[in-house]
Amino acid sequence: MSFRGSRFLTTKSHEITRKKPKKNQVLQLNKIYKENCIETLHRMPDEFVDMTITSPPYDDLREYNGYHFPVEEIAASLFHKTKTGGVVIWVVADRTVNGDETLTSFEHAFAFRKAGFKVHDTMLYVKNNPIPSDCGRRYRQAFEYMFCFAKGSPKTFNPLTEPTKSAGQKIKAFRITEAGRGNVPDEDIGRQIKTERKVSNIFSYNVGTSSSGDKIAFKHPAIFPEKLVEDQISTWTDPDDIVYDCFMGSGTTAKVAHLLKRQWLGSEISAEYVEISRKRLEPYLDKLNIPPRNDNF
Repeated sequence: MSFRGSRFLTTKSHEITRKKPKKNQVLQLNKIYKENCIETLHRMPDEFVDMTITSPPYDDLREYNGYHFPVEEIAASLFHKTKTGGVVIWVVADRTVNGDETLTSFEHAFAFRKAGFKVHDTMLYVKNNPIPSDCGRRYRQAFEYMFCFAKGSPKTFNPLTEPTKSAGQKIKAFRITEAGRGNVPDEDIGRQIKTERKVSNIFSYNVGTSSSGDKIAFKHPAIFPEKLVEDQISTWTDPDDIVYDCFMGSGTTAKVAHLLKRQWLGSEISAEYVEISRKRLEPYLDKLNIPPRNDNF
């Protein structure tokens, strides 16, 4: 269903007020808006956000207090509100119905492409310790897609690296080419192999209670691993860039963005999850010497 034109709540000095959304109304950073993301996006100026990272409540796989979302409208709005060179990291998976996967994840990817984004990278988020389940005549489901949708060419790329096993050795005279095995260009023969290389686009993380030290976060049914958010924010943004989460949930994006010295804001329609985020973030706001605003959350 669409949330366009619905009403939302804001809190000031512990008083709840109701008002209608105004387009391009100034938004306050480092705040979670208790509203659906269509309303928040409607009030953002264009070319505002450096990065969005989120995981929508896809395919009814997760109980999200009964809320659904219009992906085409969200994708179109994100395109206008994302800065040129900015990215959207969209984490999504598919449900299996009567032995047939829904492919909702790919429908989302096509929706973002239709909105104007490039499908810059299709990464995998692999769960080291997935929930035990009997998948019938299928292998255990242990990954989700982590799409990187880019508005043009990404303006920031701080790649994660890992040591190379052959560091210091010299390149030999063979390589794999389009036509098969072939010769390395003369200028590369004998060149030393670098000590580091970019990691692959398959990322593995622990899930469940080992993915965060904040016990209150697990009152939400499906939280991001903090390391996943840290890796993606570090890769695609620089300090003081603006990071947005359309479905803030338990506040993982806000916490990690704060610790990485990024500006942030989020949308969350569930009052229950907003309260979880508020309690979770309080100690980190103090630690970072950022005074909590009395109309946050």
